[in-house]
Amino acid sequence: IYPGGHHEAGWRYKDSAPERVLDISYYQELAKKAEASKFDALFFADGPALADNIRYASRFRLEPLTWISALAAVTERIGFIATASTTYNEPYNLARLFASVDHLSGGRAGWNIVTTGDASAALNFGFDRHPTHADRYERASEFVDVVTKLWDSWEDDALVSDRVSGIFADTDKIHPINHIGKYHRVKGPLTLPR
Repeated sequence: IYPGGHHEAGWRYKDSAPERVLDISYYQELAKKAEASKFDALFFADGPALADNIRYASRFRLEPLTWISALAAVTERIGFIATASTTYNEPYNLARLFASVDHLSGGRAGWNIVTTGDASAALNFGFDRHPTHADRYERASEFVDVVTKLWDSWEDDALVSDRVSGIFADTDKIHPINHIGKYHRVKGPLTLPR
């Protein structure tokens, strides 16, 4: 979903709605139309830096996970794929965010894994330079491994919710991941099941 259209001048078309690029009801209408049209999923790109050509083109977007949460609330079947960078996020937080959105959407959230090619993003995260291509992909490999381990840190039947015994969760089925790698140190487990 591109707020102003895919073409950089699309926002100028007479039937476009550039004044609604920050209006969630606009995107909810689009999601409902896409679902009614039998789309499988909607894709949400992202970039952690503002494009230089904002003067003449609609080149900004809402943060994807927040965005898809609002759209999932008004749809029933359509999936939502959100872009999130492995370079400018931390695995524990991202695993938690995606698990939460996946639960809130009834299992309809997906992750478009990117390493962020835009070097200007580094300055938004306290870095002096953007990591090299090789470093970004090496970090991404470890990042995805950590996220997957966190999602698997709760066994499928760990959430018991047994009122009679008073056991909410079987702690024998919730495991720390104790990951120590080149880029990340994460104890785990995740704060919620997958």
